[in-house]
Amino acid sequence: MVQIDLHGGVGEIGGNKFLVIGDVSKILLDFGMSLGLRGQYFSEPFLAPRDQHGMITLGILPDIPDLYRDGADAPLDGVVLSHAHIDHAMCISLLNRKIPVYCGETTLTILRALSEVRQKGFENDLDGIDFKTFRTGDKIDFGKIQLEPVHVDHSIPGSYGFVVHSSSGSIAYSGDFRAHGSKSSLTQDFVAVAGKSQPQLFMCEGTNLVRGDLRTEQEVLEKSDHVVKKTRGLVLANFSTADIDRLRTFHEIAKSNDRILAVSMKQAYLLRALATDKNLEIPDVRSDPHIVVYQRSKKTYYHWEKDILAATKVKTSKDIRETQDKTILASTSYDMNEVLDIKPGPGGAFINSSSEPFNEEMEIDHSRFINWLDHFGLPMYQIHSSGHMMPTELRETIASVRPKRLIPIHTEQPELYRLFINDLAKVELGTLGSTIEV
Repeated sequence: MVQIDLHGGVGEIGGNKFLVIGDVSKILLDFGMSLGLRGQYFSEPFLAPRDQHGMITLGILPDIPDLYRDGADAPLDGVVLSHAHIDHAMCISLLNRKIPVYCGETTLTILRALSEVRQKGFENDLDGIDFKTFRTGDKIDFGKIQLEPVHVDHSIPGSYGFVVHSSSGSIAYSGDFRAHGSKSSLTQDFVAVAGKSQPQLFMCEGTNLVRGDLRTEQEVLEKSDHVVKKTRGLVLANFSTADIDRLRTFHEIAKSNDRILAVSMKQAYLLRALATDKNLEIPDVRSDPHIVVYQRSKKTYYHWEKDILAATKVKTSKDIRETQDKTILASTSYDMNEVLDIKPGPGGAFINSSSEPFNEEMEIDHSRFINWLDHFGLPMYQIHSSGHMMPTELRETIASVRPKRLIPIHTEQPELYRLFINDLAKVELGTLGSTIEV
């Protein structure tokens, strides 16, 4: 018999932590931070956790003996990461260093690059972790459990789903995936492998069960290109640092409109790290004429920032101010002080190419951001393609995988699965701290 302890990722979006326990083996599928639980107690920078012990006491982290850095013998055979987003991977810095961490090669590149640009602390310390990488086609043996990673399409490169083979049958785990992205064939590969395994259980994400925008990346390109063509002033574009598909989209728009795409030093650092992966087709931030690095106004720079500024073409707020009609500036709500220095003239636009707010805290932040845009006289265009399955795609995917049972994960309304796909599989609702037997 195999059992799965649900330590996160049920009844919430993110925070995935699923402990698979076999006859002689234990593996943890993802080890992400529950941002919702964390937000109930902490608000950085004013109130931040001091160490893992406080988060264990508050129920943010699972209380598993020897799991963390002060542990003795390793209680697990490995932690396996589906991708590098913080709600799936952030907690690995807290791990007992005797526990190996398995991840895709691209995920490891992203984790290391982002660790180098983030503030140092106990939640951002990869030193001493025993990383072991895999690619699609590999099979990893953990005693009587065998893990088969298969790539999927998501809003960050190097994402995987898994099929866990055991004496009790196979278990499919979606990670985060979508079927409408530019690399949807990757997800089709996972669905084919998962379906062939005839899974006893499918742990399937449902982020977009009640919301979402079924735009493809091509539609994002076309709609954003239309806005840029009609905009005579500065264009601001908000998109995730690690969303390489979206980076390519705005880079293509910059080229076709004789503009430059100005990215942050952090994004440039990540792009340079990923440039060695030929499968990603990333513009070279060091030499491409349509991509530059925006130098934030500050008195001192970190070593990694100086490294990027020395190796790339750099633009300051003064440079952007003087060439507004020739620039697309990658920026977020946290960059508005920089925009004050740029002083956008009339005829500009802001393209929000990330998710719309879906909780009260995000609504408050969004309202504050709208005040900034109103001050600058910048209209906002919401143009985004989700990194997660749409409802129609979910039904088709589950019908193809044909699981006997399904556990909804990565969704705040798992009960809707029963109304949505109960004719395709038996839906079982797990709760935080509960156990599922296979």
